Amino acid sequence: MGNLKVAKAKGTLEVELRKIERCPLLILDDLFLVPLDPKERPLLLDIIEDRHGRKSIVVTSQLPVSEWYDAIGDPTAADAILDRIVHSAHQIELTGESVRKMKTGRVK
Repeated sequence: MGNLKVAKAKGTLEVELRKIERCPLLILDDLFLVPLDPKERPLLLDIIEDRHGRKSIVVTSQLPVSEWYDAIGDPTAADAILDRIVHSAHQIELTGESVRKMKTGRVK
């Protein structure tokens, strides 16, 4: 998202969005680890809307889906983004200890 904000400021946002559009699979790793800021919301919505029903997106997040609305921050943008992501998604919710913790021996 940071790179897209810089591209927007430089006037090269369309070029960057076309690069993303060409990808057959977009992976959004650790989405909403940090809440979206007002400049990121419309960028994410544009990306999600462009791919909706046409190309695949994999989203990983440490934040439960029930908390994504608050992480997006704006009710209108949240409705639009979540409508396009959550309602047509195959959801896999992992439970248990982190593999990283298990590998380092820090399991409770």
